[in-house]
Amino acid sequence: MSDKPDGLVRVERASADLRAEWGRNAPGFVAWVRKPNHDSYDRFHRDQFLPIVPEPGRRTLDLGCGEGRLSRDLQALGHRMVGLDASHAMAEAAHAADASIPVCRADAQRIAFADATFDLVIAFMSLQDVDDAVTAIREAARVLEPKGRLCLAIVHPLNSAGAFESDEPDSAFRIDGSYLDTSFRQDTVVRDGLEVVFASAHRPLQFYVDAITEAGLVVDRLAETGVPDDAVTQARSRRWQRVPLFLHVRAVKPA
Repeated sequence: MSDKPDGLVRVERASADLRAEWGRNAPGFVAWVRKPNHDSYDRFHRDQFLPIVPEPGRRTLDLGCGEGRLSRDLQALGHRMVGLDASHAMAEAAHAADASIPVCRADAQRIAFADATFDLVIAFMSLQDVDDAVTAIREAARVLEPKGRLCLAIVHPLNSAGAFESDEPDSAFRIDGSYLDTSFRQDTVVRDGLEVVFASAHRPLQFYVDAITEAGLVVDRLAETGVPDDAVTQARSRRWQRVPLFLHVRAVKPA
């Protein structure tokens, strides 16, 4: 628990070892996401993401599964899940929550499965936390069978490039640095006695589209999402109905 006042502190950084950062930050993240209705995931983000996810098929890989919440939800929908995460603490938390879902502790940049092992790879809010996202996307394509799909969610690059000037619903959104260049940030968020640190990379939209297409995949759906009306609990949330919070992309591996 934290005795700090609620709020967000952002630190812009020239570089980051994202794998090491998430290894350190895992306990705070697990506590944060497992508090009911505390995180955007269970309040609205999961339900915005699921429409791009295909029906259950042969086998689904949750790439960067974290503590396993999406794996558990997809398994409940009929997917045959396998989780993968580089963090020992995350993998242990996922296994402890549901031992029926296999979890592989491995790097997304070196997926420990053979070619064409899966018909679906999910990368939900993980690629911005991977040091070499180009290689991770290439590895995801490798383990997909022909006609298989990659579905990813990331912090929208516009979101990660800038910030609102105030909490007012009509606040101006400002980008002080470069949208086009890769950069890193550390967000420390405190709310309702919990504290979590998010370390991530900002990369422009073109970065992800280039990585997907260069891996031999074809984008067939893209969505930019904000906060839906039924999830607005404070006036400040309405800022995010004008600027996207998340980017969702689905890509297919040609036959």
